[in-house]
Amino acid sequence: MQQLGLTRDSIDRLQTVPVEQLVAAITPAKRTVGRPELPLLDRYDFGPVVDGQDLPQQPCDPSPAAFSDDIPLLIGDTKDEATRFLVDDDAVWNRTLSEAELRNRLAAVAGGEADRLLDLYRTRDPQANPAELLIAALTHGQFWIRSTLFAERKGARGRAPVYMYSLAWETPAFDGRLKAPHALDLPFVFDNTEVAEATAGAPGARDLAAMISASWAAFARTGNPATAGLPDWPAYTADARTVMVFDRERRTVTDPDRDARLLWARVATGG
Repeated sequence: MQQLGLTRDSIDRLQTVPVEQLVAAITPAKRTVGRPELPLLDRYDFGPVVDGQDLPQQPCDPSPAAFSDDIPLLIGDTKDEATRFLVDDDAVWNRTLSEAELRNRLAAVAGGEADRLLDLYRTRDPQANPAELLIAALTHGQFWIRSTLFAERKGARGRAPVYMYSLAWETPAFDGRLKAPHALDLPFVFDNTEVAEATAGAPGARDLAAMISASWAAFARTGNPATAGLPDWPAYTADARTVMVFDRERRTVTDPDRDARLLWARVATGG
């Protein structure tokens, strides 16, 4: 509003400001807001603001709100969330990113932990090129660690169960460059894989959608995502950290990428 020259008394004028003018105000407004204290956890300059009434606190920082203690949680990610946000990045899309560029980009996110992260992801996938390593690291640092911390903190309350999943199924669209991108789980959850370009006609997509949509419906009805055809899916706890992996084959894993989880948690929380 300051960038647009508006005050509390003229807030209604926001509805008539041309879109081009709103867009032009975003970058200078972001500079004014500045870098948040925990940028990996508070990533959005424009979003809900804690006001003590409509939004009484941050969803899970430092712990989930007590008034949601009795509500079960289903939370997760897609294996390669970051690819959707890097499609305009030629060096990543064409897989030509250099080692030096990879190091610089990780340092911009993880600071002094960049070298440890590089070693971790190279060890994790020694055949991956720098672009693929960046995709994996940014997926973990900007998406997965927030879901994991939320699941961990919610589970620690010990009131309602938490179930965690990861969609590892990769789309064949764009010669497979997107892998398992952000939002790929939506056509599976809503069982409309023939509509979405990323899943239409893809082998196995319909069968996986039938299973995922049934699981989400079961969770909505009962608070438990277990359905016939799925492996046993225990709740996520600090002791087991069980994650259901949805791929062409379904499986559960215990504490996946533990070293990455511990390192990103330290980077994200500043501790």
